[in-house]
Amino acid sequence: MSLIARRIARIGSENAFKIGPLIAEVERGGHRVIRCNLGEPDFDLPAHIREAVKQALDDGMTHYVDPQGILPLREAVARHMSETRGIDVTPDRVVVFPGGKPAIGLCEEAYVDPGDEVIYPSPGYPIYESFTGWVDGRAVPLHLSEDKGFSFGAEELEPLITERTKLIVLCVPSNPTGGVATREQLEEIAEVILRRAPADVRIYSDEIYEHILFDGARHESIASVPGMAERTVIASGASKSYACTGGRIGWAVFPTAEEAGVFRNLNINYFSCVPAYNQVGCKVALESPETPAAVREMVAAFERRRDMVVPQLNAIEGMNCVNPRGAFYVFPNIAGVCERLGIFEAYRGLPDDVRRRTSPSTLFQMFLLFEHHVATVDRRSFGQIGAEDSHFLRLSIAAADDDLAEGVRRIAAAAADREGFERFFQRGEHLC
Repeated sequence: MSLIARRIARIGSENAFKIGPLIAEVERGGHRVIRCNLGEPDFDLPAHIREAVKQALDDGMTHYVDPQGILPLREAVARHMSETRGIDVTPDRVVVFPGGKPAIGLCEEAYVDPGDEVIYPSPGYPIYESFTGWVDGRAVPLHLSEDKGFSFGAEELEPLITERTKLIVLCVPSNPTGGVATREQLEEIAEVILRRAPADVRIYSDEIYEHILFDGARHESIASVPGMAERTVIASGASKSYACTGGRIGWAVFPTAEEAGVFRNLNINYFSCVPAYNQVGCKVALESPETPAAVREMVAAFERRRDMVVPQLNAIEGMNCVNPRGAFYVFPNIAGVCERLGIFEAYRGLPDDVRRRTSPSTLFQMFLLFEHHVATVDRRSFGQIGAEDSHFLRLSIAAADDDLAEGVRRIAAAAADREGFERFFQRGEHLC
């Protein structure tokens, strides 16, 4: 018998967090790191929401509450979803979770039996792929194409659907690419699902970035397409839109009240309940007339930063960056940089065990951190299956304008520093 259960080896992680100790190591060496790794708004929780949380604490809302979520918040979520998606949502179908992440894993646990297939976007949020292995499902990545703006339609999805398909994950707007689907694309996707997928398939529509859109784009949900609300789990939360990552409040709307009851019971087993005072804050966030202006201010800053950063990245020899239409990331293709610095050749020369744990974009990510002091996240962190020939970095633009400008300047310097990469590689440290 071993101390740790074998199934632990099947679960991955989120490397945007794993890089934290490495950043600390660089900073202990006296260097200032430009942090473009975490997907966290650099804005504070708006004052009116913060005051609501304080008031709830003063009102003694520090005790156990309904594991499904307090009714006032579930009513607010139901109204918001009904009004913005054009569907009828009732509070008994809403479940509140401690953040946006638990709903992903719990949906895989609840819907996916061993051998069932989960289709998910790649590059995509790493927990989609990670949890599929955890529940012994079969991971089926839908590889997103740079030349299509990291979006997809029926043509890409249809060949992946089989009789074992149980869960299809969508993320719009997308992390890490900022891709945004149009209504027409979602209608195409819905038509294929209704025609090809098993009757008991569920769509996990991750809409956590629903308010962070650029160029006048409007959020569209597949649940709004006729015939899809009955199959779709709509997931969102407070972390991104309201800059409340530490508050850990997410929610999901399930197709039926019976399914919501399953997740209420899972909450009981895992979390008991979500802190009531934070739930009160989210109710205010959803309902207050002060909220839209606060969100618009934040989104305008992200759009301005995108417009600053993307042209500068595209000016770097060997780099190409698609202009994202949502979220707060840029996702440049660095294949040309890897070629320019000799990274592909260095990667091919690594021992097999090291090569399995790294990639060309990982080598550039680590070189960038340890030699040029910019923290980013490599392509491998957003889905590993079938991504061997995909070479990208994710940069969060949720950082101060001056920091982003300095970060891009350092990236440009790193992209021309072949001798520096050779010295870094020869040391043999931090290659994965």
